[in-house]
Amino acid sequence: MQAISAKLLLAGLAPEQQLSEKNIVSVTTDSRSVGEGCVFVAFPGEHFDGHSFAAQAAQKGAAYVIVNHPVADVPPEKMIVCPDSYKAMMTIGENYRAQVSPLLIGVTGSVGKTTTKEFCYAALSAFGNTIKTEGNQNNELGLPNTLLRMDASTEYGVVEMGMSHAGEISRLVRCAQPAAGIITCIGVSHLETLGTRENILKAKMEICDGLPEGAPLILNYDDEYLRGAKYPAHVRPVWFSLEDEQADVYASDIQENTENTLFVLEDAEHGTFAVTLPTIGRHNIRNALAAYCAVTRLGLDAAKAAAALSHFEQTGMRQRIHALAGVTVIEDCYNANPDSMRAALAMFAEYPCKRRFALLGDMLELGTISEQAHTELGALAAKSGLYCLIAYGPAAERTAITAAAKGQKTLYAHNYREAADALLSRVLPGDAILVKASRSIALENVLKLFYAEYPNKINGK
Repeated sequence: MQAISAKLLLAGLAPEQQLSEKNIVSVTTDSRSVGEGCVFVAFPGEHFDGHSFAAQAAQKGAAYVIVNHPVADVPPEKMIVCPDSYKAMMTIGENYRAQVSPLLIGVTGSVGKTTTKEFCYAALSAFGNTIKTEGNQNNELGLPNTLLRMDASTEYGVVEMGMSHAGEISRLVRCAQPAAGIITCIGVSHLETLGTRENILKAKMEICDGLPEGAPLILNYDDEYLRGAKYPAHVRPVWFSLEDEQADVYASDIQENTENTLFVLEDAEHGTFAVTLPTIGRHNIRNALAAYCAVTRLGLDAAKAAAALSHFEQTGMRQRIHALAGVTVIEDCYNANPDSMRAALAMFAEYPCKRRFALLGDMLELGTISEQAHTELGALAAKSGLYCLIAYGPAAERTAITAAAKGQKTLYAHNYREAADALLSRVLPGDAILVKASRSIALENVLKLFYAEYPNKINGK
């Protein structure tokens, strides 16, 4: 964060006469990091209430303390009352964004947001100093925090925008003010809160609210909901596809192996480029194409952008490949929904190995279609070339029942220990394991047991 006057940064949160020209050098929600020239924003939490540390923050030198209600021992001249801490952070983020000028790309969609964001980061980094959303910082707290990491040296950036309810994307995009937007696809995540895919489409389309006149809006031509939507006149749709030649940018001559994916990128505007992605799965080609479209339609060199896709790095527990004593484990424990499960199983069906094991857990936030989705997952797993399916989680029991009824060798684990033992007793060198579920199912706990005990089993200890 570069220094900015309190009068500019906190405009709209306090009376103008309360705000000074004094420079603010940091904004924090953690009282332990408070120092001189800092703004402390108190958030009420499940375990800790930031308001309990508001007075301490003022004593440690915070220039201003933002609270939801008056707090004793916070000097009145330092105290700014805002009933909603998220709104305060968004106002701060928007005010700060107005003072810096990096070229930003905004990414949303039901599936592939984070991977697409990482491809954007890889491509943009070839052109200059770039920032990105870290981890899951894609909400009304995380996005302002990302913007506050920009300074005069930041030339480019990519911000991920998540949502649970209508209106959230609109607020995020107006805060970030990206020069280009990406919608990866319209899936079934958040049906629990939005009800229908039409409503999900409408919510994702809110990204248009903060795009400037003539901004490129990058869209998935393979998604029927996006293809059938109407777009506002101020945006410029640019279409990408896995293989459909009707799109502006598509892939041809796709080749997959155990460590990377090769294809030819066909761009109607800029020509043809050979691309190597250091990841597996055809669905990742779509994510890479989306990033390439955004970067090139902002005027950056196409050949350089295509080449830079090879610098992509996967983050967190998303499709990370781990080798252990002759066994390959594809860790994809970060998130799951019907679309990403389908893509993961399609990738895994082509993965070269002796036998394929899949450990699949619950897909959450599906609302009324949860039972149907887990039933369909069981049917899909049964025709995906698996040697054995292991299911874990209350909803995944339906997956196990359906797969077993269709002849798939299947086990249902009631706890992490049972799931780990199912793998330990069956997996042999040369086999591969796909592990995928929604984040809160925490299948990494199964992997911790497997990783710790499998080498000893193979060595006969």
